[in-house]
Amino acid sequence: DQEMEFKAQARRAKLLGAWAAELMGLSGEDATAYAKSVVLADLEEEGEDDLFRKIRTDLDSHGVAQSDHQIRSRMTDLLDEARAQVKAGV
Repeated sequence: DQEMEFKAQARRAKLLGAWAAELMGLSGEDATAYAKSVVLADLEEEGEDDLFRKIRTDLDSHGVAQSDHQIRSRMTDLLDEARAQVKAGV
Protein backbone atom coordinates (compact mmCIF):
# COMPACT_ATOMS: atom_id res chain seq x y z
CA ASP A 1 0.00 0.00 0.00
CA GLN A 2 1.49 3.29 -1.16
CA GLU A 3 0.11 5.40 1.69
CA MET A 4 1.50 3.03 4.33
CA GLU A 5 4.91 3.08 2.64
CA PHE A 6 4.90 6.89 2.58
CA LYS A 7 4.08 6.94 6.30
CA ALA A 8 6.81 4.37 6.98
CA GLN A 9 9.36 6.43 5.05
CA ALA A 10 8.44 9.55 7.05
CA ARG A 11 8.54 7.59 10.31
CA ARG A 12 11.96 6.20 9.38
CA ALA A 13 13.26 9.72 8.73
CA LYS A 14 12.01 10.84 12.14
CA LEU A 15 13.56 7.82 13.88
CA LEU A 16 16.83 8.36 12.00
CA GLY A 17 16.81 12.01 12.99
CA ALA A 18 16.33 11.07 16.64
CA TRP A 19 19.21 8.57 16.39
CA ALA A 20 21.53 11.12 14.77
CA ALA A 21 20.49 13.82 17.24
CA GLU A 22 21.47 11.56 20.11
CA LEU A 23 24.85 10.86 18.50
CA MET A 24 25.40 14.61 18.10
CA GLY A 25 24.52 15.27 21.73
CA LEU A 26 21.22 17.01 21.04
CA SER A 27 18.32 16.59 23.43
CA GLY A 28 14.88 17.95 24.19
CA GLU A 29 13.55 20.57 21.79
CA ASP A 30 16.82 20.64 19.85
CA ALA A 31 16.57 16.90 19.14
CA THR A 32 12.91 17.21 18.18
CA ALA A 33 13.62 20.11 15.83
CA TYR A 34 16.51 18.23 14.28
CA ALA A 35 14.37 15.13 13.68
CA LYS A 36 11.79 17.33 11.94
CA SER A 37 14.50 18.80 9.73
CA VAL A 38 15.51 15.28 8.71
CA VAL A 39 11.91 14.47 7.73
CA LEU A 40 11.83 17.61 5.57
CA ALA A 41 15.19 16.76 4.00
CA ASP A 42 13.84 13.34 3.03
CA LEU A 43 11.14 15.03 0.93
CA GLU A 44 13.64 16.89 -1.26
CA GLU A 45 13.98 14.16 -3.89
CA GLU A 46 12.94 10.61 -4.73
CA GLY A 47 14.76 7.81 -2.98
CA GLU A 48 16.85 7.94 0.14
CA ASP A 49 20.01 9.66 -1.10
CA ASP A 50 18.80 13.03 0.20
CA LEU A 51 18.21 11.49 3.61
CA PHE A 52 21.64 9.85 3.65
CA ARG A 53 23.38 13.09 2.57
CA LYS A 54 21.69 15.07 5.34
CA ILE A 55 22.73 12.60 8.03
CA ARG A 56 26.25 12.13 6.62
CA THR A 57 26.85 15.90 6.43
CA ASP A 58 25.44 16.62 9.88
CA LEU A 59 27.31 13.81 11.62
CA ASP A 60 30.55 14.91 9.92
CA SER A 61 30.04 18.54 10.93
CA HIS A 62 29.57 17.45 14.55
CA GLY A 63 32.63 15.20 14.50
CA VAL A 64 30.60 12.01 14.93
CA ALA A 65 32.39 8.98 13.50
CA GLN A 66 29.98 6.75 11.57
CA SER A 67 30.86 4.99 8.33
CA ASP A 68 28.60 5.18 5.29
CA HIS A 69 27.85 1.50 5.87
CA GLN A 70 26.82 2.14 9.49
CA ILE A 71 24.49 4.96 8.45
CA ARG A 72 22.92 2.98 5.60
CA SER A 73 22.55 -0.08 7.82
CA ARG A 74 20.78 2.03 10.45
CA MET A 75 18.54 3.47 7.74
CA THR A 76 17.56 -0.06 6.66
CA ASP A 77 16.94 -1.23 10.22
CA LEU A 78 14.84 1.83 11.03
CA LEU A 79 12.78 1.43 7.86
CA ASP A 80 11.91 -2.11 8.96
CA GLU A 81 11.01 -0.78 12.41
CA ALA A 82 8.97 2.07 10.94
CA ARG A 83 7.03 -0.28 8.66
CA ALA A 84 6.20 -2.50 11.63
CA GLN A 85 5.07 0.52 13.66
CA VAL A 86 2.86 1.87 10.87
CA LYS A 87 1.38 -1.57 10.24
CA ALA A 88 0.65 -1.93 13.98
CA GLY A 89 -0.86 1.54 14.12
CA VAL A 90 1.71 2.77 16.64
